[in-house]
Amino acid sequence: MNKLDVNRSFENNSMKGTLGALGKSIARWTDKGDQVTTAVPGLSLYRREEPTQPAIILYEPRICVIAQGAKRVLLGDDTYEYDTHHFLITSVDLPTVVQVIKASREKPYLGLILKLDQREISQLMVDSSLPAPPAQQSSRGMATGEVTLPLLTAFQRLVDLLDEQKDIPILAPIIKREIFYRLLVSDQGFRLRQMASAGSQSQQIARAIDWLKGNFKQPLRIDDLATQLNMSTSTFHHHFRSLTAMSPLQYQKWLRLNEARRLMLTERLDATTASFQVGYESPSQFSREYNRLFGDSPLRDIMNLRQTTAAEIA
Repeated sequence: MNKLDVNRSFENNSMKGTLGALGKSIARWTDKGDQVTTAVPGLSLYRREEPTQPAIILYEPRICVIAQGAKRVLLGDDTYEYDTHHFLITSVDLPTVVQVIKASREKPYLGLILKLDQREISQLMVDSSLPAPPAQQSSRGMATGEVTLPLLTAFQRLVDLLDEQKDIPILAPIIKREIFYRLLVSDQGFRLRQMASAGSQSQQIARAIDWLKGNFKQPLRIDDLATQLNMSTSTFHHHFRSLTAMSPLQYQKWLRLNEARRLMLTERLDATTASFQVGYESPSQFSREYNRLFGDSPLRDIMNLRQTTAAEIA
């Protein structure tokens, strides 16, 4: 066996060992629940003991790492599958359909999510003299990348802090900074650099998304929003769709419909009242678009959700 093969074998064994240790840590912290928001800011741990049904979720800027199992994410017509060898990264808020596709009681899905800090990433670019990404057409705000041993060991050290919570305020920012740096120099680093570079197209669209999230109940005037970003309407449409896989109007509808669903489920509003609260003027249009997104009428969908929740509690 030559030196290259020896090094590759050593790294593979080290990856397996680190994945095993990370999986054991996640399993221990999730033994009483399938989702844990940890004491480390921005870090959440997940466990599933069987494949899940597709769920509609807004993915914030984050990195997702899997220690055991596999997951599928749908963004528009694009499909992203990732596992122990690949991470998923999201650079802006994206409406997605998410499903755990590999999990069992014997080998549960074990994963973690760390939210990305745009300010920290921007500062890292300055401190490490990383260049801004070259001007180019907008690409999707989601991608998979290869998990490396240094990245994995950094995540292991971050999770290990949960056993020494007094150290979290000092050490967690240092470890997260290392993780962000390793992402910046990874095969998907250009996406983060686009997100963090002032004046980049990705950052402009991120500003538009922030505006939509805060004002989705208001009528959407595309021309006005494009003007705020110093973009033509056609350019704005093009880059928005390139990044999010949907138009600004579709994005607004997604936000409205999911908020209406939350209002009906948690605050027990009827469909008509919920539709008006999220900005619809026509309850019939609301019902049509709700059915198109969730696959059922508002009444039947909420009834099914409540029955599912009650069964899980029982």
